[in-house]
Amino acid sequence: MSLVARHLEANGLPTVIIGSARDVVEHCGVSRFVFTDFPLGNPCGPPYHRDIQRSVVAMALDLLSSASAPRTTITAPFTWEDPDWRGRYGRVDPARREELLEIGRQRRVRMAAMRPRGTTNEA
Repeated sequence: MSLVARHLEANGLPTVIIGSARDVVEHCGVSRFVFTDFPLGNPCGPPYHRDIQRSVVAMALDLLSSASAPRTTITAPFTWEDPDWRGRYGRVDPARREELLEIGRQRRVRMAAMRPRGTTNEA
């Protein structure tokens, strides 16, 4: 998304990124960034917390009109409802490792069967 924002900016369309992967987004050099310290996939806040979500979007719109320098980052003043989310986010229980590997293998087989002949996603 950050690279898309840079492309749009280069072509005259102002953008604001709302996101959680601060290191990645800032490394890409977006013009305006609202950093939210939330788990990936939840850039505007917890599900059903409309007050937080509206505030984050309002911050982004304000930043769009008020940023006075390139690469402007602001940090949303909100915290995730579970303060220990980082310890569990993306964690794989070793007891489920083999099961998850098999699910991934089955998915790759299904996806390969859906690809047109002669194409591949291999790098």
